[in-house]
Amino acid sequence: MTADPGRTAPAAGIGTGTDAAPAATGTAPTATAAATAPTATAAATALAGGVRGPEALRPLTGTVLDALARGAADREGPLPAGGPAAVTERVRAACAPFLPEHGTGADEALRTLVHTVAEGAADPADPACVAHLHCPPLAVAAAADLAASALNPSMDSWDQAPAAAVVEEETAAALAALVHPGRPDPDALITSGGTESNLVALLLARERARAAGARTVQVLCGTNAHHSVHRAAWLLGLPDPVTVGCRSGRMLPDALDRALAGVRGPALVVATAGTTDEGLIDPLPEIARTAAARGAELHVDAAYGGPLLFSDRLAPLLDGLGSAVSVTFDLHKLGWQPVAAGALVLADRRAAAPLGFEAAYLNADDDTGSGLPDLLGRSVRTSRRPDALKIAVTLRALGRRGIGDLVESCVEAAGTFARLVDDHPAVRRRPGPVGISTVLFRPTAADELPDAEGDETVAAVRRRLLAEGRAVLGRAVAEDADGRPRLWLKATLLNPRAREADLAGLLELVAGSVPAGRAPFGSAPAGSAPAGNVPAPAPADGRVPAPAPGPPPATAPPGTPAHTRPHDGGTR
Repeated sequence: MTADPGRTAPAAGIGTGTDAAPAATGTAPTATAAATAPTATAAATALAGGVRGPEALRPLTGTVLDALARGAADREGPLPAGGPAAVTERVRAACAPFLPEHGTGADEALRTLVHTVAEGAADPADPACVAHLHCPPLAVAAAADLAASALNPSMDSWDQAPAAAVVEEETAAALAALVHPGRPDPDALITSGGTESNLVALLLARERARAAGARTVQVLCGTNAHHSVHRAAWLLGLPDPVTVGCRSGRMLPDALDRALAGVRGPALVVATAGTTDEGLIDPLPEIARTAAARGAELHVDAAYGGPLLFSDRLAPLLDGLGSAVSVTFDLHKLGWQPVAAGALVLADRRAAAPLGFEAAYLNADDDTGSGLPDLLGRSVRTSRRPDALKIAVTLRALGRRGIGDLVESCVEAAGTFARLVDDHPAVRRRPGPVGISTVLFRPTAADELPDAEGDETVAAVRRRLLAEGRAVLGRAVAEDADGRPRLWLKATLLNPRAREADLAGLLELVAGSVPAGRAPFGSAPAGSAPAGNVPAPAPADGRVPAPAPGPPPATAPPGTPAHTRPHDGGTR
């Protein structure tokens, strides 16, 4: 990290570009700033598109890349140290005011803001950043996204996106064929991700029900379903979803059958292929048969698990997916795309017809009749980024097998991590199969405490590592072997470059962060947080207070990165 994380001025090299003017502290522009203002303004007002756009972008892109590298080096780990208050203080000190009276120029603005955000980022490319379905984007996809930003097609009318519209259409067709290879006319709508895809899936189910003469559709989903299913039902004015029981994190077909028996009218069953908490896949063949026997339709939320289809070896895990009328499929999880990159795959393209809408300035009847493509009915949004471009570039660069190899590497990493947990005396894994690439585990010391205190210890270990900026672990409540719900640490492994030594080092970090004693976080040292709260703000220098004495630190495996070495009882 930089010498003074609580600094009130930009780090060396930040704000010192040729068009730098005032320091990023809110001071008024100096005479030098006024003298350089014309040059600064020219760079800041250059256009990204056209023949001259790339030349305007070239130096600015260099500035951005330099600031990204400096920010990552200054951060020195997966997360900035100090917790929310310290990060807020550093960002405000470096970047305020956010609407200055006079601009500082393109170079200074990019250096300051990009460096500050990079230094304060959660970095999914770091092997110790494993809390969420938050992937490290491929460089090739990020580069394609730069092109999308420079060209700026808006995907709501053909005259704003002539070539991009074709790229989206063909990319959607390729994804639809991947999910429904045996269907004569499948389709896919490019979305912002799983939440939008699930919303549109429920919307289309409601419209099918209404077209059949029903007032609405009844949604049924497991207790393991993503929260977006319930939110979509609320937004669409549907009845509250019927919640179906699960065992060991997967929907029970018998419970679904009983629930369907009580439904009168159209029903949509929502199954999950890759739960957020555990990466588990519902028994799709059995659920599909149960739904069909009761006359219900099936939607599968495969935002997490859908990319298993890229792998010949792993695709059978999704047997039964072809029975779904719609499938949520994300590529900013196991697809390594910058957010956003999602799709709603439809078994029959005619299912998207209810999204059709005419706005004369975008898709007038006579324009459509004369051959101009109608893009407005491809989404519930109007202005949309050409997110299909980065997906198409990645598919072309790697091919199905190349992407499948990356998916397999993450699935294998989860198996390796599970084995390391099973072999480690200070942690234990949640009983049951490993999810797609997710492993739940907890310190064995938590099991020696009453349930509530044990869960508090698990939560506090996670928050301690977050506050120190040493690891980003998730949390999930799931059944233990005795059937009782307990809190677990969650590792979601989406980094195809993670090594076994990285994973072993992460375990040592957890083991070294469990203090001795029954209630170590209830009477924490000054400056640390009581259990159940966000860590207390760091002191002015941004450092984390030294914790209470704990067990001797374990030894990190050779080759473990410095920031993932076992906790040594002090600051980083």
